[in-house]
Amino acid sequence: MTNPKKRVGLYPGTFDPVTLGHLDIIKRAVKLVDHLVIGVATNSTKEPMFTLDERLAMMRREAAPLAEGRATIEVQAFDMLLVKFAAHIGASVIIRGLRAVSDFEYEFQMVAMNQRLNTEIETVFLMADPRHQAIASRLVKEISRLGGDVSAFTTPAIAAALVQRSLKNKD
Repeated sequence: MTNPKKRVGLYPGTFDPVTLGHLDIIKRAVKLVDHLVIGVATNSTKEPMFTLDERLAMMRREAAPLAEGRATIEVQAFDMLLVKFAAHIGASVIIRGLRAVSDFEYEFQMVAMNQRLNTEIETVFLMADPRHQAIASRLVKEISRLGGDVSAFTTPAIAAALVQRSLKNKD
């Protein structure tokens, strides 16, 4: 009997910073694939608080314990069209998290365009855990910049990095 084809999934994002919502999607995504690539995007339309190398390191540290023997996890940077990156890494599925109706509207358009560009790659949506639906990286950064407590929205290590970066940016 031959080995079944390894199912590769891609979970893309800027992850600036990694939140508990992102980590929840990763925990659930490893149940669906054999190998999960977390694609950390460079996005020229966003002004990241953390550099690409910092975001890669944070994601590698935070995602490592989440596989739980279910799938392998790899973190890679990418700066190309999402479906091209997915094809490049051999992904058959793109995994996206949805928090609200506004996410759905944007994601619906993206799926339609991606489907036109590559019919072999499917998109799977995982609904955000209700405890994490309000968490958005943009808001977590804003709370941190204004001196608020972000510990309910991310891990202790990420919260500390946010506080340190917010203090550094005030100087």
